[in-house]
Amino acid sequence: MTTTAPSSPAPSNVPAPLATTTRLSPVDVLRSEWTKLRSVRSTVWSLAALAIATVGLGAIITAVSNNHWRTFSAVERLSFDPTSRSLRGVFLAQLAIGVLGILVITSEYGTGMIRATLAAVPRRPLVLAAKATVFGAVALVVSEVVTFAAFFVGQSLLKSPVPHASLGQPGVARAVIGSGIYLAVLGLLALGIGSLIRHTAGAISIFVGVLLILPLILNAFPTSVQQSLSKFLPLTVLQAMISTQPRPDTFAPWTGLGLMAVYAAVVLVAAGVLFVRRDA
Repeated sequence: MTTTAPSSPAPSNVPAPLATTTRLSPVDVLRSEWTKLRSVRSTVWSLAALAIATVGLGAIITAVSNNHWRTFSAVERLSFDPTSRSLRGVFLAQLAIGVLGILVITSEYGTGMIRATLAAVPRRPLVLAAKATVFGAVALVVSEVVTFAAFFVGQSLLKSPVPHASLGQPGVARAVIGSGIYLAVLGLLALGIGSLIRHTAGAISIFVGVLLILPLILNAFPTSVQQSLSKFLPLTVLQAMISTQPRPDTFAPWTGLGLMAVYAAVVLVAAGVLFVRRDA
């Protein structure tokens, strides 16, 4: 006759399975997004490209202007804007910040990590808001640092009799600070495009099309149409922002920047709505 040994009770120091899933707070989600942003190579390379483009190209343009000053005509000397020359690299930096903004969201779709993210944080609007907050803050800080660096490096390369600018002159501080804000807002616009498209190559194509192809298409229209519509384009907004001289064919610098903020907000809201409705 066999007997069954009684089962031994579980040790008291072994925790029972959790009955509920831990609910992450918004601060926890922000920390998670910060960890993801700083731990991928694309962030480092994109921000490095942003810095090199802004400072490097601005330095080259101001150095060339300094060396060729004697060949400038009287009209060119009167319209010379040293601040604008040193900030020309921002035009190229737009591509770097745009690509990074897109990769912040599309890289998770490409690797399938978005499923793990949404499993940990089911509140999808919170996920997108956290991504936009973390990326926007990083983009703003880095952009301001590099635009100030580009300005100071560029002005140091301008030697007398070439005029140079200082932050205390009218419109100069606005141009430098505004250029950094412009890059951050443009990056958020790219983040929204990436969330809408969910595919890196497609999102980059649309971003480049909006940034660079639309102005070329607009050139095919009559001059009156060009003048009416070109002021709404990001490139025209940037031209007005980096200039310290008034431009009659564009919006005022802060008005144009506000328009860019509206673009970014509309795209992000649309992305948020689709983010909730679509499958991961």
